[in-house]
Amino acid sequence: MRVILAGATGTIASELVPRLRAAGHTVLGLTRDPARLRVPDVRPVVADVMDGDGLLAALDGVTADAVIHEATAITRTPTRHRDLYATDELREVGTRNLLRAAELVGATRFLTQSLFLGYGWGDHGPVTLTEEAPFAELTGGPFDRHLRALRSNEDQVRGAGGIALRYGLFYGPEPSTFRMMAMARKRMLPVPRPSATMHLIHIADAASATVAALERGGAGEAYNVVDDEPVDMADYIDAVAAAAGARRPLRIPGWFLHATPYLHSLLSGTRIRLSNDKARRELGWAPAYPGYRQGLATLTSTSPTN
Repeated sequence: MRVILAGATGTIASELVPRLRAAGHTVLGLTRDPARLRVPDVRPVVADVMDGDGLLAALDGVTADAVIHEATAITRTPTRHRDLYATDELREVGTRNLLRAAELVGATRFLTQSLFLGYGWGDHGPVTLTEEAPFAELTGGPFDRHLRALRSNEDQVRGAGGIALRYGLFYGPEPSTFRMMAMARKRMLPVPRPSATMHLIHIADAASATVAALERGGAGEAYNVVDDEPVDMADYIDAVAAAAGARRPLRIPGWFLHATPYLHSLLSGTRIRLSNDKARRELGWAPAYPGYRQGLATLTSTSPTN
């Protein structure tokens, strides 16, 4: 297939593009700055996803079979709600513009990046959630802006016969993990108590699931793209520090993070367990790194030192 990739300079692209190419697909990478497009074997298409008319003009005369929406405005772990506002816009306006672009180029497949936290920031108890669980239900609080964006993204895409990939938290050979390792070496990565329970996904596994969904995913479906092991974030942060060769991180009360309410909810207030059975069954996919320990073990000799 000829695939248009929005977010071609983002975190997942470094793993996704080689897998698309290895599977025989041609990749056209949407970017505002072609100088940032460092992944080889990608034809750049210079356009801003948020500029609908400009995007259509840049793609005039282009044909493609599929569009993959991986565009976000997240450059580091969000700590405040406003850190996600630009990404919220990409999930609403950017998605709408990309769907128009898909129609222009003749694409019949459309995949979008969604997020496991669309099930809700908060304590979901011991139940394991499937894709049938309520998604992006508003709570009347500060998370509603993000939930509306996630709902808009999925409603637009799935309503048009596309596919939503509800990724876990990315980790692996990517900037946020390396940043955490550097912070651990400097004793700047404390562990809140109590800590959250969440699901991760190694970026290599996120990429392989995306290719599987492109080739085998059902129209209008959503898939949890997470590993097999829900993780206590205290254990994960300890493991990141160990992979970095750092001492065990300090423990702090969770209320220390109240000044950064989004980070507090992410690291201390959320408890969620998810099933990836649907992705395994329908996509023929399984994570190469079923748990974070296997994934972090590959980083000890490759991570930056500062």
